[in-house]
Amino acid sequence: MSVPLFNLAPNLTVSRLCLGTMTFGEQNSLPQTLRLLDQAFDAGINFFDSAEMYPVPQRAETQGKSEEYFGQWVRKRKISRDRVVIATKVAGPSGQMSWIRDGPQCLDAKNITEAVDGSLKRLQMDHIDLYQIHWPDRYVPMFGETEYDPVRQFSSVPIEEQLDALGRAVDAGKIRYIGLSNETPYGVMKFLHFAENNVCYTKIISVQNSYSLLCRTFDSGMAECCHHERIYLLGYSPLAMGILSGKYFASDGAPSDARLNLFKGRYSEGESRYSLARNTLKLATMEYLGIAEKYGLHPVSLAIAFVLNHPLVASTVFGVTKSWQLEEVISACNVELTSEIIADINKVHAKFPNPCP
Repeated sequence: MSVPLFNLAPNLTVSRLCLGTMTFGEQNSLPQTLRLLDQAFDAGINFFDSAEMYPVPQRAETQGKSEEYFGQWVRKRKISRDRVVIATKVAGPSGQMSWIRDGPQCLDAKNITEAVDGSLKRLQMDHIDLYQIHWPDRYVPMFGETEYDPVRQFSSVPIEEQLDALGRAVDAGKIRYIGLSNETPYGVMKFLHFAENNVCYTKIISVQNSYSLLCRTFDSGMAECCHHERIYLLGYSPLAMGILSGKYFASDGAPSDARLNLFKGRYSEGESRYSLARNTLKLATMEYLGIAEKYGLHPVSLAIAFVLNHPLVASTVFGVTKSWQLEEVISACNVELTSEIIADINKVHAKFPNPCP
């Protein structure tokens, strides 16, 4: 069974499954990483997503390992560069990662240029196919927050300066396309507006935001923006950090090495969005598991197929740590959801909208 492909941009065809690398270098050793990448590539996955801050939970000792491991795989396997599509990301402002450019403090031209060069060095490649801003250089509600608080806005680098730095990297042949991540309709339209009015700026082609049965916030303002502007969604966390597999609500409470157990108290971004103590999260998940059982589907198949069914989704970005998990996701990518299944899903969503925003 081959993974379907999608034409994301001119001369940029990606698999509809994108293997995220944020466990490589933390939960997965180099030998384990190489085996997972082999398995994914052999199944037809050509699209891989990383970030300069990976793996997570982020710490100085492991920062950059995910990119390094991916680059080593390409070299060790002697894979032609044009057979893989690599996406990676520059970290936005953060007071928690002093080991990455002192913060990072902002996304000015200097920081973006250093980040691009750093990723290329770790990947040991001459170009990056899709370079994304991991989160905005301005205050936005993220990772479980839902309401905008104007008081929290801070002085940020103008979007024009960010686009100029990215455009220079494109002109230099260091990156091919640019995208955004964890963005809002306002941010998407601002990036598009400035690119339309200055030929020196490169237009974004994608936005990588969370999208799953438990998080459909994209379907409001963001979906309208992306539809009219022909921007595609790379929906990350389609299994809601494994919750939609049902493992956390099994009688044993999931294996000890499941991420929300293994890193409990160490992964604030994940725990704030995917809080297992949130009653609506459990109730919604149990109903989705019931739908899967009703129609004879594996819960992973239901979750992945739902995301890929969206007309604006180019690819879904997922993570695995084990071979059998990868097999489950690959098996799901060709599952078709009937109108009856979609109707049942929408009934649950109406009862429990976005418990993991």
